[in-house]
Amino acid sequence: MQYLLVALGGVIGASSRYCLQGVVYKWLGVMFPWGTLVVNLVGCFLIGFLLEIAESRVVMSSDFKIFITIGVLGSFTTFSTFSYESMALLRSGELLMSLTNILSHVIGGLCLAWAGMIVAKAI
Repeated sequence: MQYLLVALGGVIGASSRYCLQGVVYKWLGVMFPWGTLVVNLVGCFLIGFLLEIAESRVVMSSDFKIFITIGVLGSFTTFSTFSYESMALLRSGELLMSLTNILSHVIGGLCLAWAGMIVAKAI
């Protein structure tokens, strides 16, 4: 059942990302990746907002959390999960772990994107 919830949420999240990016690019142009930036920032806000509500005010079932966080927001942007996990580490007093997570994602992601480009050019 949880796989179905993730899949359904994925359809919603991916479609929402496509629509929002298209609107943003029409509005702001394509000279800078505004669409991706907006999607990632909106996703970060939503995961922070929804999980804080779930933790402090409203009891959400684990199935609903999986649907929203992994399904919808996971396909909308994985940057939201990365941001929330980094903040969770900070909130629990794990400054070094949070910084390691942040630097690993950003620097590692850029290096691996570059490596992928090199490998693609080589073959």
